[in-house]
Amino acid sequence: MQQIRLTFLGVLAAVSVAIPIVAEANPPHDEQIEARRDLRAGNVHSLRDIERQVLPTMRGLQYLGPEYDPEAMAYRLKFIRDGRVVFVDVDARTGQVRGHR
Repeated sequence: MQQIRLTFLGVLAAVSVAIPIVAEANPPHDEQIEARRDLRAGNVHSLRDIERQVLPTMRGLQYLGPEYDPEAMAYRLKFIRDGRVVFVDVDARTGQVRGHR
C-alpha cells in the first residue's frame, strides 16, 4: 500500500509541474494582438480610421469602446443611450458598416 501511495504522489507531482508548461504553450487569445497583427499585414483598417468614420454618425450616444473579432475580421463598436446598448458591426477589411444592433 505504501508503494502505491508513493507512486500516486510521484505522478501527482509530475502532473502539477507539467500543467504550467502546457498553459504557457497555449497563451490566452488576445484580440488586441490579433488586431495589430492583421493591421501590420495590411489586412484591415485601423481602429482609429473606423472610429473616425462611425463616431460622427452616432450623435447622442455615448461611446463605450471597441471589440475586434479576428475570425470575422470585424470591429464591434459599443454605444449606450438611456440605458439601451447599441452595437455597430464594421467589416475591418473594407471599413463598411455591416449593421446596427
